[in-house]
Amino acid sequence: MAEGPRRRLRGSGAGKRGWLPWLVGRAILRLPHLLLLLAALDIFYLSRIWPDFDALAAGPAPVSAYIQQHRVEHPEETLHWVPVGRRGQSATVRRVVVASEDARFRQHYGVDWQAVRNAARENWEAGRIVRGASTISQQTARNLFLHGGQNFLRKWHELVLALALEWHLDKGRILTLYLDIAEFGPGIYGVEAAARHYWGISASRLGYSRSLQLAATLPSPRRHNPATRTAAFEGRLSALRQRMRPFP
Repeated sequence: MAEGPRRRLRGSGAGKRGWLPWLVGRAILRLPHLLLLLAALDIFYLSRIWPDFDALAAGPAPVSAYIQQHRVEHPEETLHWVPVGRRGQSATVRRVVVASEDARFRQHYGVDWQAVRNAARENWEAGRIVRGASTISQQTARNLFLHGGQNFLRKWHELVLALALEWHLDKGRILTLYLDIAEFGPGIYGVEAAARHYWGISASRLGYSRSLQLAATLPSPRRHNPATRTAAFEGRLSALRQRMRPFP
């Protein structure tokens, strides 16, 4: 009588083990369908946020997703934003920011794969994130169109939108939009608002020294800027001066 239950238990275990390969097989068979569904959902999402590139090609910069998000997250802060277009941005600040943020801006098509490889190597050697590789086109796409924090899906959308920006707009227009919407301090968006806030001048009068300070502000504008003069800000400013010594 003791043998019967033991045989049933062995049989039950074998049955459970047989279910596992079956489940794995079914999951593999359904994987293409799942991927197609996810791709369809992503295409639908992008279609909802896809910009009107004809409208972006001329006229003042639109209210960016970052500015909209700022109004929600920091209602207590006064928002300073004065888009001025290319004529309101000094040639110096345009050149300094390109040299600082994206030296190969004129050579790539939205993504600088050489910078991506270099950043990946440096981050791997350091064991932490010490360098990014987002181009001005990617930063413009992120600021204009995307909400939320950093994740793989958002980075993918940033890449797609950056390539679309490069396809529809020329480099000069992309840079103009970037400088009109980039954050330069708490509630301070665009080079015109930054120049007025920090020095009481218009962005068309920005020279080399002040342009360097704005470029040093871009990585973390809320904490490290010409008003706070933190050690991190001074370090970035010094590094930029060394890197761009032949510039003037």
